[in-house]
Amino acid sequence: MVRTVVAGLDGSAESRAAVEWAAREAQLRDLPLNIVHVWEPVPEPMAQAPLVGAETQQHWTERIPRETAEGVRLRHPGLEVTMEQPSGRPADVLAETARDAELLVLGSRGLSGIGGFLVGSVGLGTIAHAERPVVLVRAGEQAADEHEPDPAGIPSAATAYRPVVLGLDPAAPDESVIEFAFDAAARRSTVLRVLYGWNLPPYYTYGLSADPDYHDEIARQQSAALADAVRPWRRKYPDVEVVEESRAGSAANYLVDVSSGASLVVVGRRVRRNPVGFHIGPITHAVLHHATAPVAVVAHN
Repeated sequence: MVRTVVAGLDGSAESRAAVEWAAREAQLRDLPLNIVHVWEPVPEPMAQAPLVGAETQQHWTERIPRETAEGVRLRHPGLEVTMEQPSGRPADVLAETARDAELLVLGSRGLSGIGGFLVGSVGLGTIAHAERPVVLVRAGEQAADEHEPDPAGIPSAATAYRPVVLGLDPAAPDESVIEFAFDAAARRSTVLRVLYGWNLPPYYTYGLSADPDYHDEIARQQSAALADAVRPWRRKYPDVEVVEESRAGSAANYLVDVSSGASLVVVGRRVRRNPVGFHIGPITHAVLHHATAPVAVVAHN
């Protein structure tokens, strides 16, 4: 079975940006795009109200996804585009739809005046329960935003891609997360920045050891651990330029800081079978809310 790139659509500006990002990604991967518009049934008393009657329901359940698919076909000639309109709770339906997808792409409203995402319950619920990679895209994200500025300092789709950024803990590296990031960098012919933020031992943090040589030794050990974790992947992807960066401090802050210069930020999420709550981890949660580039969350065991 051929996997597809799936984009969730609800008619909002952020979901339209997600569809466009998904279309570009589908072309990079030479895969079909499937646009999914989940129809959540309206309670019967509300359905009888003039503002949400049959004509309005038909508009949302038929016209918007159809017109969106037609627009994508025009802007991306040669891309195979399908659409479907299942009904149910959006988070549940999208997570189930993504089960057989290459990846799922969702939109998120940008925070007004502040870099980052506003991740709603549907987005968090889908990410927490999907077992395939999920990419979150901000409203207003354009193709040029993923590329380096041109000589005039203006981002342009004609220039090289900005780096892909991978957040990695060498103490617990997961192959699926690392491979997703290397593959994304290879498809974009761009640099992969592998970032590792680590914490000093508590006794050093609280001033019980102020030996700078000791700090430097810890830094060397952490850098060596990162290099060891990445080395097999350098051999597997010899054409990908890799930059390893290790520093003391918050891993989440580190990733957020560099996201403004990235085309994509890749983080992991450990799969938890508990159906209650949103279990995505504190680092991933922070990156989702504050990164200024699209964020790929790759589930792993």
